Amino acid sequence: MTAASTADEFDAEVIAAFGRHLLVRAGAQELRARPAGRRLSIVCGDRVRCEFDRAHDEVLIVEVLPRRTLLARANLRGESEPVVANITQLVVVIAPLPQPDYFIVDRYLCAATAAGIAGAIAINKCDLDANNLESGEIDAYVTAGYAQVACSATVGTGLTELRALLASGVSVLVGQSGVGKSSLVNRWLGSAQQATLPIDDNDRGRHATTRRQLFAVPDGGLVIDTPGMRSFGLLESDSLADSFAEIAALAARCRFRDCQHQGEPGCAVDAAIEAGELDPARRDGLHKLGREIAAAERRRDPVLAREERARMRTLHKEMRARTRSESKLRR
Repeated sequence: MTAASTADEFDAEVIAAFGRHLLVRAGAQELRARPAGRRLSIVCGDRVRCEFDRAHDEVLIVEVLPRRTLLARANLRGESEPVVANITQLVVVIAPLPQPDYFIVDRYLCAATAAGIAGAIAINKCDLDANNLESGEIDAYVTAGYAQVACSATVGTGLTELRALLASGVSVLVGQSGVGKSSLVNRWLGSAQQATLPIDDNDRGRHATTRRQLFAVPDGGLVIDTPGMRSFGLLESDSLADSFAEIAALAARCRFRDCQHQGEPGCAVDAAIEAGELDPARRDGLHKLGREIAAAERRRDPVLAREERARMRTLHKEMRARTRSESKLRR
């Protein structure tokens, strides 16, 4: 029996989460634990209240303490799914290989804004050929106010600057599989504590990290490493204006208050794009995320969900009728 578990009740921090199995830290001790009930939703970074079950010699988590922040995503049903808790900063890691998906970058940064979390971008593998990195897209994030650091976990370039970015609070590393999140953690810790895999023959990342885990970074700060998430649905539309602040500022000068920035006369956003002052990918990303959030809201609302299903049934009937008509004409 450990010193922490001699107490019937104690507070701890969740430092690793893999399914229903959790690793918590109480003082200087790390203990395996499990939720006391199925209704408890617990993620890495949570502060929890634990009880030691003497009859079964195990630690039970009986309560999740109030969260300061919560990074969440929408699942396939449009419902909120917690990812990590009590973080102060989200760092999106990208690299020349695998080729960046800037739409996913936008999703992460919007989710961070909605959660009241600072966002930043780390460009790993900067020692490689950077042909896959669009300078206009990268510069657009800097213009929007996001901190940016170029680094290499392999040769050590930029790691001092990245450590300085992580020096206070709790940061979470997110990004596609293969961009080197775990390699950065291993470089900081000086040992291969996180499994890594090279990208495959098609320059795609491979899933090596299987759990979210918190580590202490030398020289200060805490960082949570995460697996590459294949989907990250958004929940709130309120964060879009804040995440695309440069577009919101331009939109205030549009001729029409309800301008959609899709070719309307007097659109200040379109004018900025034509003048080379705004990357069109930022506007396109805003439109795409807006459509995705609207679809998620329809899935959550029973009335809107029924209307959407009816609309899709009608659309499919029309498509089948058109196909039959074209088939008859070809005969």
